Amino acid sequence: MGKRTLVRRRGKGGKQFRAIITGKIAPTKYPNFEINEVHHGIVMDLVHERGRDAPVAKIKFDDNNYSYIPAPEGTTVGSKIEIGNGAKPLSKNILDLGSIPDGTLVCNIEKNIGDGGKLIKAAGTSAIVFSHSVDSVKVKFPSGMILNMNPKCRAMIGVVAGGGKSEKPFLKAGNKAKYMQSRGRLYPVVRGIAQAAVYHPHGGGRHQHIGHPSSVARNTPPGAKVGNIAPRKTGRARIKKRQ
Repeated sequence: MGKRTLVRRRGKGGKQFRAIITGKIAPTKYPNFEINEVHHGIVMDLVHERGRDAPVAKIKFDDNNYSYIPAPEGTTVGSKIEIGNGAKPLSKNILDLGSIPDGTLVCNIEKNIGDGGKLIKAAGTSAIVFSHSVDSVKVKFPSGMILNMNPKCRAMIGVVAGGGKSEKPFLKAGNKAKYMQSRGRLYPVVRGIAQAAVYHPHGGGRHQHIGHPSSVARNTPPGAKVGNIAPRKTGRARIKKRQ
């Protein structure tokens, strides 16, 4: 019979594969203010949330409510922040994309109007407001992809702080394990060919080899769906010689 492969065990969503919720402070999103209203806030504290590399700014707005937002570079305790369409297009202010000039670096972008910010929230990341049209705003993301966004979606001007965090070496495997555990990611990862045949489709044999093509179809059943899933091409790229 064998055992369930790791892919299938993770799919069930057991406790050992979930991200740890201990140390979480609050959802990081914008307050639900009207778009046409201008509100002011002040950064009360910069805090660390487990499983997040970027620092989180604890902001108190003029309605005496607190919000937690990923802090952009240059944020300090006591920094003032404006939110709304009438806010000035300066660093750390929150405006709708339609009011942000072309070429501006933005972060924490709303995917849908009023969702509080879903895109570009990782440490050191930013997107560029590429161009404006009548009913959309083109935003260029770090991947190079350009999306047409709703001009009423809000974004924060600036770059998310904490860039370069991944460049610091872990030095010890235990530190890496805790880092991955806080994000609910699998670590360490054992190669399929290094496992026994009962644990993985690539396992077993006298030598460490797959024994069959590593490409599998898109509709392959769970447990066997490992390797190169529905690849367009595999192997080395063939460069044609110029005549």
